[in-house]
Amino acid sequence: MKKGLKITLIILGIILTIITLDTLQAKILNNSPIIKIRKNLDGGNTDYIDLGLLVNHYHCNNEEKITTWKKTKYACPTNIKKKEDEIMENITNINITINGKKYIGKLENNETAKALINLLPQEFEMKELNGNEKYIYISKTLPTNETNPKHIQTGDIMLYGNNCLVIFYKSFDTNYNYTKIGHIDNLPELDSSDITIKFEK
Repeated sequence: MKKGLKITLIILGIILTIITLDTLQAKILNNSPIIKIRKNLDGGNTDYIDLGLLVNHYHCNNEEKITTWKKTKYACPTNIKKKEDEIMENITNINITINGKKYIGKLENNETAKALINLLPQEFEMKELNGNEKYIYISKTLPTNETNPKHIQTGDIMLYGNNCLVIFYKSFDTNYNYTKIGHIDNLPELDSSDITIKFEK
C-alpha cells in the first residue's frame, strides 16, 4: 500500500472515530455534540438546537433536553404553564353572579387578583357584616399589598388579611388596611342576609 494512501486511511479512520465517539456521547448521555452548529429559535418553544453531524440536541424552554438522530423530526413540548400564565396576564375581568344577576368584576393588575383568578370558578357562601359588606374566609392564602384606602366605594372587591375576601355594597370611610382586587360597577345595595356569590373567569 502506498504511503500516501495509508496516511489518508489513517486520517479518515481518526475522523470517523471522533465522529462516532462524539455521536455516542451525545446520544447515550443526552449531551450536545461537540462538533456542532448552534441554531437559536427565538419566539418558539426551543431555546436552541445544536446541529451535529449525525444527531441534533434540543434544549427546550421548559428545561427539557433531548438528543435525536439527524433524520428524526422533533418539536419541543408546549410550555403549558407558561401559556397559562400568559392567559392569566390577559384576564382583566371576571364574572360575578349575585342573586341570579351577573356583574362584571374589573380586576386590578396585581398579584392578588392573579392569584384569585387561579382559584376560579368558585361559589362562596358570603356572610354579612356591618350592613355594608359580604365576606368569606377562603381556604387559600393570597399575596398581599395592604394599604389604607381611606374611603371604600360601593362595589369594591378587597382582601382583608391574606385570606378574607370582601365585597362592599355601601360606600364609607375606613381606617382599616386592605389589598384591592377589583371593582364591580353598578352593584346595587344588598340586604343584610348571608348570600351566595359565584365567581367565574
